[in-house]
Amino acid sequence: MVRGLYTSGWSMRALDRKMDVISNNMANAHTNGYKKDTVVMEGFPRELALRINDYSEAGSRNGKIGNITSGHDIGTIHTDYRQGNLIATGRSLDVSIDDGNYNNQAAFFTVSKADENGNPDEYYTRNGSFALNSDNQLVTMDGDLVMGVNGPIVLSDEKFSIDNDGNVIQDGFFVDRLKITRFEDATTLKKFGNNLLQRTESSEVINFEGEIRQGTLERSNVNIVSEMVEMINVMRSYEANQKIIQIQDQSLEKAVNQVGAIR
Repeated sequence: MVRGLYTSGWSMRALDRKMDVISNNMANAHTNGYKKDTVVMEGFPRELALRINDYSEAGSRNGKIGNITSGHDIGTIHTDYRQGNLIATGRSLDVSIDDGNYNNQAAFFTVSKADENGNPDEYYTRNGSFALNSDNQLVTMDGDLVMGVNGPIVLSDEKFSIDNDGNVIQDGFFVDRLKITRFEDATTLKKFGNNLLQRTESSEVINFEGEIRQGTLERSNVNIVSEMVEMINVMRSYEANQKIIQIQDQSLEKAVNQVGAIR
């Protein structure tokens, strides 16, 4: 019975963390280029599936699989890198990447951001809402430098064009080409700060295949309706676990105060 309390309590803890992820998705539903997170739950049935055809121990399926745990927990938080809708804005400083994101082979704008020691570091984003800083450098709305193949992109004003290959043209002259970084598996990236991504040791860069669209922005890939439905399901599961805890608590009270009482 006490184990039942632990199971319900642990499930409530996992559901609380899942609610945080859903809330964050909904809060960023209108953030350009935002990629939603999905919670993947795991529990004992998954461990059983991993060993069901395992004959490694004495040719038997009765090998130890570790401690049996009740309930479920968050196994991982998976980021969905599917492309969001492209919306026309007509603004020259708005740029998007149209790559279809085949098998998570997503491409990103490359930006430069100073680390804690003031040294420039490379990050990636799908948010193509750019601006010009006081030095006429192309930057993100947070002030991070948008990188070209030859370094930061410097323009004289907002009157410029970008072709489908990412070449930046101003007054008929080639300025630079946007540095677009495409990864073999975008799920190897990790989120960093405000809508930025950072590569890991497993991140492998491949050739860019796609087109650059000037005057358009990529919206987030969050579906508000789906997130609200998932939020309701989480709330119902949370309430169900609460009731189970109350029932078990009442049963424990009777067991302690009534069962075995001398009359």
